[in-house]
This record gives sequence, C-alpha cells and structure tokens, in this order.
Amino acid sequence: MNRNTFRLPAAVLLATGAVALLAAPPALATDGSGGQGTSGAVVLRTGLDVGLLNKTVHVPLKATLNEVSAPATAGKTALTVALDGVEQGQPVNVLTADAATAKATADENGARAEAALAHAKVHLPGLPALSLIEVEKVTSQAVCAAGAKPVATSNVLGTVTALGKKVTLTAGGPTEVEVPGVGLVSLRLSDTQTTSTTAAAAALRLKVSVNPLKLNVAQVDGEVVLAEAHCTSPTTAAKPAAKPDVKPQAAVATSGRADLAETGAGSATPWVAGGALLLLGVGACALVVTRRGRTS
Repeated sequence: MNRNTFRLPAAVLLATGAVALLAAPPALATDGSGGQGTSGAVVLRTGLDVGLLNKTVHVPLKATLNEVSAPATAGKTALTVALDGVEQGQPVNVLTADAATAKATADENGARAEAALAHAKVHLPGLPALSLIEVEKVTSQAVCAAGAKPVATSNVLGTVTALGKKVTLTAGGPTEVEVPGVGLVSLRLSDTQTTSTTAAAAALRLKVSVNPLKLNVAQVDGEVVLAEAHCTSPTTAAKPAAKPDVKPQAAVATSGRADLAETGAGSATPWVAGGALLLLGVGACALVVTRRGRTS
C-alpha cells in the first residue's frame, strides 16, 4: 500500500505537466528595426517633343539637372543641350540659374529630399530671346520620418514670368499664359502628394505648347518641372518573439528515449496530445490500483 500511495501523486503530476505544456500559446512581436527609406530630388526635369519644320521628324528633349538619389548632393547651375537640326546645330541653354541645389538623405530613421532654384531662366528650342519661364526662388521638400506621416511642401517666392508676361499664381488650379504667335503655357503651383508611406512635391509644373516657327522649329510640346523632391518611409518587419520560459513539471523516459513537448502548434502536436492522454490514463490506473489496495 505504501508503494501504491507513492506512485499516485507522481502519475498525476506527469499528466498535469503534459497538459500544461500543451496549453502554452505561441507569441509574435513586431521588430521596429526595418530597412532604410529612399529619397530623391531634381532641380529641373524636361519631357518635351520638338517638331522640326523642314523635316517629318520629332526630336525628344528629355533632360534633367542635379538629379540625385540618397545619399547625394548636387549643385550645378546650368544645363546645355544640343539638338540636331535645331537652331542651326547650336547648343540650347535650357536652364541657367544663380543657384541650383538638390539633396537627398536616407537611413533607418527616415528619408529626406529637397531641391531649390534661385534666379533661374528656362529656354526652349526656337525661342532663344524669350524665356519660357523666369523665377526668383522655388523650393520643394519631402520628409518621410520613421513612424510618422510623410510631409511634402513646396514654395514659389518672388515674381514669376512666363513667355515674357508676369504671372500671378494661385493654389486653386493651373494658370494659363497665352502669347499670340508664340504659344500657350499652363502653370501649376506647388504640386504635392502624400500617402501613408510616401511624399512628393514639385514647386512648378508647366504644360507647354508653343509654335515658334523660327530656327527650323515648328512645335514644342510637353512638360517642364522645377524643384522636385520625393521620399519613401523606412520599412518594418515582423518576426517571432522569444518563446516563453515554460519549465516542464516532469519528463517521461521509455526504453531510454525522452519525448519533449514544445509550445505552439506544429507537426508534433498530435503526438504531444496523445502523450498527454496516455499520461492521464496512467494516472487513472494508478488511482484504481491505490483504491483496491486500500480496500484489500
């Protein structure tokens, strides 16, 4: 009877320990250290189609000034482009400025980009003496800090002149400037966009359609963008956290082999469940044996 009385709590203890191991849940946590963000800036971007008067061809004028991606800084102040068949083959000074800067930075804490122009003039092929646009100062900035809402801002300071006409810009929509015999320019002020992870800003965006009829140029159509900046926030990733410190109440050895139960659901879960039921059965049998020993 003493021997049976000693085995009863041990069997019950083994069964209880197995059930406790089965009941332990898995855990997940979010790791805040993700990849770094991205950013970029450009002082001037042109996407123009130049139609030649005496030829049935179109010459693309795709040019950029101070285009950078993080980490980088650029400060060139002039952009000259040569187009075959335009202005007798002479270079076209697309942009000149007193100051033109673009800067982009990015790391795990956030991304930032900015672009600025001061006292700048933009020219088109076929209009060497007339500026498409003149600005005193334009700036754009995009900031994507980790864990914060992205922010995009742009500013146009001082006077703006388009095709020789002084322009009053409004934030409500595009401003159109038309010059008879020359063409039409549509200017959009402070174009900004943000999402939950991105920001983009352009100080001035121009839709261009001009008919110079000079220097072998019949038509110039397309877009010109001044002071553009964009960024993307750093990313985060989720990974499993450390497993809880669950200590087994007991271990069962059968024929020299130990069965170890792990927390969480997996391919071994049915075997662990079966082992728990077996241990519960052992405990019940031990209880019956003990009661019989007491009654005998």
